[in-house]
Amino acid sequence: MPPANTIKVNVKWSGKKFDDVELNLDEPGLVFKAQLFALTGVEPDRQKIIVKGGMLKDETDMNKLGLKNGHTFMMMGTAGELPKAPEQKIVFAEDMTEATLNKAMDVPIGLTNLGNTCYMNATLQCLRVAPELIQDLQKYPGGTDNLDSGSNMTASLRDLYRQLNASGHPVMPIGFLTYLRKAFPQFSQQGRDGTWMQQDAEECWSQLISTLKSKLPPYAEGKQNVIAQFMQGEFTTTLKCDEAPEEEAIISKEPFSKLDCHISSNVNYLHNGILESLDQKIEKNSPTLNRSAVYSKSQRISRLPAYLTVNFVRFFWKPTEQVKAKILRKVKFPFELDASQFCTAELQEKLTNTKVKLRELDNAETSLKRRKRLDKEAGRMETDEVSEEQKAVDAAYVALEGSLDPELVQDVGSNPSGQYELAAVLTHIGRTADSGHYIGWTKKGDTDEWYKYDDDKVSPVSKDDILKLDGGGDFHVAYMALYRARSFKPKKTTEA
Repeated sequence: MPPANTIKVNVKWSGKKFDDVELNLDEPGLVFKAQLFALTGVEPDRQKIIVKGGMLKDETDMNKLGLKNGHTFMMMGTAGELPKAPEQKIVFAEDMTEATLNKAMDVPIGLTNLGNTCYMNATLQCLRVAPELIQDLQKYPGGTDNLDSGSNMTASLRDLYRQLNASGHPVMPIGFLTYLRKAFPQFSQQGRDGTWMQQDAEECWSQLISTLKSKLPPYAEGKQNVIAQFMQGEFTTTLKCDEAPEEEAIISKEPFSKLDCHISSNVNYLHNGILESLDQKIEKNSPTLNRSAVYSKSQRISRLPAYLTVNFVRFFWKPTEQVKAKILRKVKFPFELDASQFCTAELQEKLTNTKVKLRELDNAETSLKRRKRLDKEAGRMETDEVSEEQKAVDAAYVALEGSLDPELVQDVGSNPSGQYELAAVLTHIGRTADSGHYIGWTKKGDTDEWYKYDDDKVSPVSKDDILKLDGGGDFHVAYMALYRARSFKPKKTTEA
């Protein structure tokens, strides 16, 4: 018996007509494309199905198209070799098991909550957006039979990521959790009733990064490991005594694994909060005054990593209640981040030419998008002829690549452009760090698709859903954000 929200439609393709094709309106466009592939031999990525507003996309919500029984679709596309008749009965989406459907639809796999372990699950899912980390982990030769709990934790994480890639069911991270708690006993805290206590996701994130930095082997010959190369930047710190201006400034360099975004009454945007955290007043002993004095501490980035982690400092210790209370203030964060404003003058100078070429590329891509939109509105079909707008985009990519500073390009794992795109967000809902719930939200590769990881429940979400995570209420609020260096690979190449 067909699902309740099913209609029968017709499909015209290449002079043929297929009548009474069952269409489940509750399934996305990709499922309908898969049905047509079985009928026509035209692979889904080669199908062009005309619907209201343009072409049918994989993620299209069929319920929103206003379709009725008897609707006729027009499909274009060339079939490859027609598939052989199946030896077994075709299994439709509604008849598949959850595991089979997840694999067929390429839906990522979640992690089972083992008792207030959402802080860990969300962290692990967010870090999976760094393929260099995953690849380096797979090279780790150790097992889980070491006396050193950090080594066991690293090997267990490697095995856990392998399970997530291979399984069609949610994975129970029992092994990794066991070694995490052995390495860091604070994650073993239990309440009076014996239940596991909620923990701080930022602490889990930081301890995990620190462990991997100490345990993973070098990324390549003559290089540090993947954490130091790709996820660690460098600060140039300047200390100047306010009470003794003649005292020589102290300048030092130090590595960092995350930027803090302070949240005060003046902070409404992420970049304001980061700048506020980079300039602070501290007290230290002055050698010229021979006493404690106030110093201005200024930090600027002298090396940008390929992956930039930002911590929204939303929790503060409330001594009267003995809890880490939460700041709910709305702080907007961008999908694309220009980090040059946080850098030293020397690094900014190396990034300047690239910023100019980036603006030219963005303008060219905007023109190309406008051209494609106008062509679609006019009903003009795509041709093999390269438009002037596409040529301009391709030329801009070439100019951009040539603008990158050679010294920065040679620094493997750095960001030679200073430009980032948002890749993952870890959110918290609740009023204290030791309660509530954590969720991970990650971008799928270079697409505009996002996934929400609520422990073992994984679901696709839109970019608009990510924008709602900026705070200001009791909904999920961004706590950690992971940005990755913007890719400069052309989306479409043309021959010279």
